[in-house]
Amino acid sequence: MLLDQERINSVFQKVERQLAKIASKPQPDHVHQFRTSTRRIEALLQELVPKQDRNQRKLLKELSQLRRRAGRIRDVDVQVQALLSLKAPQEATLKAEVLRSLAEMRAKREAKLLKALDKQTVRELRKRLKRAAESPEILKNGRNPFTVASQMLTRLIRISDPPREKLLHQYRIRGKRIRYVAELAGDRPEARQMVEQLKRTQDALGEWHDWLTLVETVQKHVRSEARSPLLAELNNITRAKFREAIAVVQETRSETSTKPVLITQAKGGRRKPVASQEQAAVAIA
Repeated sequence: MLLDQERINSVFQKVERQLAKIASKPQPDHVHQFRTSTRRIEALLQELVPKQDRNQRKLLKELSQLRRRAGRIRDVDVQVQALLSLKAPQEATLKAEVLRSLAEMRAKREAKLLKALDKQTVRELRKRLKRAAESPEILKNGRNPFTVASQMLTRLIRISDPPREKLLHQYRIRGKRIRYVAELAGDRPEARQMVEQLKRTQDALGEWHDWLTLVETVQKHVRSEARSPLLAELNNITRAKFREAIAVVQETRSETSTKPVLITQAKGGRRKPVASQEQAAVAIA
């Protein structure tokens, strides 16, 4: 299934709604939704549109800058949430110190984001979003989302690196992009299956990365790592999340390599089962 105008409009409208929210008050949920909505536009334009026009390129550049600013706030929010979730009252003073530091950091990053979101910038972004959504080139020349997502996932699982931090980071970053492309395929069963699989992977990798980031933050505040019960607890949690993330990545690799996938052939519109995701990507390339 190729892109349709309703789905395209939905992607751009979500960013516009979240843009208005974070421009007034960057609440944690609004910041998170803005980042994911922006990534969906990037996936749509960069992966499915062979050649962006000037407005689309400008839009991508401006949204990327804002997403990075919002990402710095999001990094703080998830660390605060993780730290507050710890029930054990170990090193209450250190915990309070880290929370104060994170609160100060968030305030500074929020101020920078709000400064970048002045009224003129927001107004121009809305115009660019509307023009980009109405561009006839997306419908005319846009690539098939499921085809592209299948090829991207195949390239990802072909990476032969052992399941260590470097590989997990690649799956975390590239897996998001693949999922957002697959979502644009709509209700196609095999696309929904891919999205669900990638979401499980993304959730596990995201949790591991959040705890890992918190460990790095707490390390800056401790006098002696060997004597910090709080840091020891955080390291234990992070190692457990790391093992869970590896297991999910290995599951994704296994399922993607072996599960049959239905694809729509270019001629005749008939569906034909293909033995593996890799063969599917080759068949529809």
